[in-house]
Order: sequence, then structure tokens, then C-alpha cells
Amino acid sequence: MSSSSSLHADKPCILCCAITGSVPTKAANPAVPISISEQVESCQEAVEVGASILHCHVRNDDETPTSDPEKFARLKEELEKHCAGAVIQFSTGGRSGAGDERGGMLPLRPDMASLTVGSNNFPTRVYENPPKLVEWLASEMRKYEITPEIEAFDLSHIIQAAKMHEDGKLYGKLYVQFVMGVKNAMPVDKHVFDFYVETMKRVASDAPWCAAGIGPGQVVVNEWAIAAGGHTRAGLEDNVRLDKENLAPSNAALIKRAADLCEKYDRPVASFAQTREILGLRAI
Repeated sequence: MSSSSSLHADKPCILCCAITGSVPTKAANPAVPISISEQVESCQEAVEVGASILHCHVRNDDETPTSDPEKFARLKEELEKHCAGAVIQFSTGGRSGAGDERGGMLPLRPDMASLTVGSNNFPTRVYENPPKLVEWLASEMRKYEITPEIEAFDLSHIIQAAKMHEDGKLYGKLYVQFVMGVKNAMPVDKHVFDFYVETMKRVASDAPWCAAGIGPGQVVVNEWAIAAGGHTRAGLEDNVRLDKENLAPSNAALIKRAADLCEKYDRPVASFAQTREILGLRAI
């Protein structure tokens, strides 16, 4: 046991690696993996230090984001080969495409896919998730037996996700991720975080949850989530730095930092099999 006693000691903690995203470029950090081969190599390193979910975006050769199903298919095939057993999670985010294009890769049947159930502001635009599109994405995930990870940028998204799950509109087990630190959306605020946790207990008491922090908020939110008994996400999509002076050398470095926090709070890092059991995913 570490010197820091935890109320949630011995509870496995799922670490999700946000590999690439749609925004960070090699100009911001040369370690950002863009090509399929770079992403796979980065994932292998992250898995070795504890990542069990791989949150996937794909890029064009010029680093611009895309929802190209062929690129997702190649990435999935390579990850299944080189990170066998890891949970593969596709992004249906709005920066990579518009409308139904955002779900064009779902017929590939990844284990999970991200789903945002409402709109909110981003740094320079509105992240639009109109009800009709949300319903369609959710229905495609049900059709292909894909468990959504709800990306909650606002309190209303948690409430809406719980209602959709109760109404049978979401496939599988409810899993909600709090996203904190996006400019013009929900800040990294401990009072808000605590209220999110209490809200999950109230509206979906049996549902596991996760939290992600953007930029310098990443390590802060990692620690809050681990200490509170949740799961957490790290990676170059959300944060390209270790601190003000140093760029993160890899996705693995950010996952390792989260794994070290798990040790601080006496929480084992979840294995692939444990992650699948916690989230009700198909066994490996």
C-alpha cells in the first residue's frame, strides 16, 4: 500500500489513451502521431504502460482531420494485430466530418465509439450535435453493437445520456466521460467535478464514469478521477505538454503519469480483460 490511503483502493482504474485527435499537429509537438504506422507504434508504447482503451481519430497526409472509413479500417486492423485485446474506440466527433459522415466508420464495428448527446461552445465555434444526428449515431451504434462512450461537455449531456440509456436508445452499458477544460465549455473546476460525480450517482448509480482534462488540466483531472473512484483519459489529443517547460515525449509518457497516480491511490491499472468486464464489452 502507498502512503496515500484511498477510499477506492484495489478498484481497477481504466486508462484511455487519446492518441491523436483532430487538432494537435507536429508543429505543436513532433511526437503527435499522424500516420497509421505512427499511431500504432504510439499505441503499443501506451499499452505497455497501462492504456487499455485506444481512442482513435484518423488524419489525412497533410494532418487535417477526416472521417474516412478506409483509414479507420486500416487503423483498426493494425491495432487488432499489434495491440490485440485493447479496446478500440472510434471518434464520431464533429471536427472530422459533418452530418452522417461522422458515423461512416461505425459499420467497422469497433468495441466503442464516442458520442456527444448535445451541443456546446468550443474555442472558436459551436460544436453542433443536433438531436436528429445524435439519435442517428446512437441507432447506428445499436445496429452494430457498439458501446458508446458519452463525452459530456456540459451537465445537460449527463442528464440526457442517462435518459437515452433508460429509454433503450444506447447500446450496452452506460459509460460517461466528463470533459473539462475546453475553452468556452466546462472549466477544470473541482466543485463542478464533484457535482458531476454526485449527478452520476443520482441518475445512473450503477454506471462507471471517466474524466478527461484538456491542456494543463489533464493531470489535475486525472488525479481527481482516480482519487474519486472513476476512470480517466490522457494522451496527446488533449494535451501536448508535460508541463510549461516541456513537451510530452509520447502518449506513453502521459499514460505513465496517470498510472503513477493510480499507484499513489492504491488503485491497480485495469487490464484489457478487466476493462472489458467493467464496461460490459465482448470478451477477448
